[in-house]
Amino acid sequence: MIPRTLRIPTDGGAALAGDLTVPDGARGVVAFAHGSGSSRNSPRNRAVAGVLQDAGLGTLLFDLLTEDEERTDTVTAEYRFDIPLLARRLVAAVDWLGGRPDTARLPIGLFGASTGAAAALVAAAEQPGRVRAVVSRGGRPDLAGGALDRVSAPVLLIVGGEDREVLRLNEQATSRLPAPCTVHVVPGATHLFEEPGTLDQAAAAARDWFVRMAGQTVPR
Repeated sequence: MIPRTLRIPTDGGAALAGDLTVPDGARGVVAFAHGSGSSRNSPRNRAVAGVLQDAGLGTLLFDLLTEDEERTDTVTAEYRFDIPLLARRLVAAVDWLGGRPDTARLPIGLFGASTGAAAALVAAAEQPGRVRAVVSRGGRPDLAGGALDRVSAPVLLIVGGEDREVLRLNEQATSRLPAPCTVHVVPGATHLFEEPGTLDQAAAAARDWFVRMAGQTVPR
């Protein structure tokens, strides 16, 4: 499967680079929101995307920031924690997927890492009729603020067993999420899932969550 590099328009006039892969007979499509200081070329997200593609799911990996914003953020870090901005960009990507002939009828999932997970949760709250499932890897759901109380899509929170502070924040988030929610702890993993086999476990959990949810309707 060869990804197509495309431009995703946003409501602010920016066009974001994205790599879209849609397998034949795809059962759904997952948009990725990368973490702080990363991009669509994140090797971890690409590894997860490969596992999803092998399971018959389409994937969209795209840059949440423009090239100019990325250059500024590298120096000032002013955009990477701007969750409202990142969420708006992700909502724009969901709208874009909904308007394409090859993805319009596919259920949409969101996969967020680190701060990207907060953006994914906000976007899910804003798009309850389109987003079927959310997966967070080492995410910061606490940064989603009041949007947590409005998420209707089922949420899987994947956290490393050694990433103790983030695990605590994820466990706290479960009390606020009204949607079905599961915390999946990967033993021995730290925040970046760099330990042998831990990213594979996270990817398998994400795959199973998206495959299971692809055939279900969003709870109302």
